[in-house]
Amino acid sequence: MTQKTESQPPEFLRDLLNARSPSGYEQEIQAVLDRTMEPISDVYAKDTLGNRMATVGEGNDPVLMLAGHMDELGFIVNYVDDNGFVYFGTVGGHDRIMIPGRRVRIMSKGGDVSGVTGKRAIHLMSAEDRKKIPEIHEMWIDIGASSKEEALERISLGDPVVYTHGYESLYGSVGIARGFDNKSGCYVVNEVVRRLASNGEGLQSKVVAVSTTQEEIGTRGAIPSSFAVNPHFGLAVDVGHATDHPDCDPRKIGKFTLGGGPIVYRGANINPIVFDRLEACAEKANIPIQIKAEGGPTPTDARAVQMAREGVATGLIGIPLRYMHTPSEVVDLDDVEACVELIRHFALSLESGERGDW
Repeated sequence: MTQKTESQPPEFLRDLLNARSPSGYEQEIQAVLDRTMEPISDVYAKDTLGNRMATVGEGNDPVLMLAGHMDELGFIVNYVDDNGFVYFGTVGGHDRIMIPGRRVRIMSKGGDVSGVTGKRAIHLMSAEDRKKIPEIHEMWIDIGASSKEEALERISLGDPVVYTHGYESLYGSVGIARGFDNKSGCYVVNEVVRRLASNGEGLQSKVVAVSTTQEEIGTRGAIPSSFAVNPHFGLAVDVGHATDHPDCDPRKIGKFTLGGGPIVYRGANINPIVFDRLEACAEKANIPIQIKAEGGPTPTDARAVQMAREGVATGLIGIPLRYMHTPSEVVDLDDVEACVELIRHFALSLESGERGDW
């Protein structure tokens, strides 16, 4: 058996993964984007919702918008009881079975506060209770406080909370991290602009990488940013379900493998000209892709981009990922790199004045 060499994520991606960015509290990842993208952009802009927009090829036509959301799942402090135990609400869609027994950080104004998510121990449950998944209000965060007053000296209502799981290599080019959804997609769209900024020979389009906020609570950042950028073409980059693991029925979802290349979506949310171009670019550049059929609007920024202003010729690319919306999401870094190169080739293929009308 040949031993695979462990791959490490590029420094930019690692910085994005290390930044905490629950929806509505994206300040740490915004700082990473500001220091990385502003110096290399023709134009760098921010907006009221916290979106970041990095442009290369300013003045060119057509305009290509690349959207990758920067926010991640999290929690929010909403109550502290008399004994100092902290109750929370969810930010984004959580699987409740994954929450108990996790180490977390409460991002308080006075500094990070460590905690652990707790629930009643299995030994103290009835046989019937053991079959149930606890509701959110039946779990809490233990920060070691002995009273409400002591807890509220360290934290405040409305403080965001995140898991502490960082990046770790699993094997070869496969890695684990909290927040690959969608730090990996945010990395991809910005890395495309970085590469075009350093070597954009032949670029005829204006390319805007938009790091969107609040996708996990309803594609909120993509709505005003799509209006502001006013693109002719749009590509959203998010994670997609890798289904090459036990207990996953490809008859219902399709067959998508980790390491099999970017997932290129086809369906009602996808402009057929954009899909055909992505497929042609992949073939020309010898980049393996996987096709995902979606009959309606996708639960991604693509649905917001498509409907902006008079409508945008939109495509969607997914990075295969296992265990979505858990504290330990799994991605193959080779798929991330293939996604960057596919979009770079797509951007370079657009000709002056081209449109996606059909």
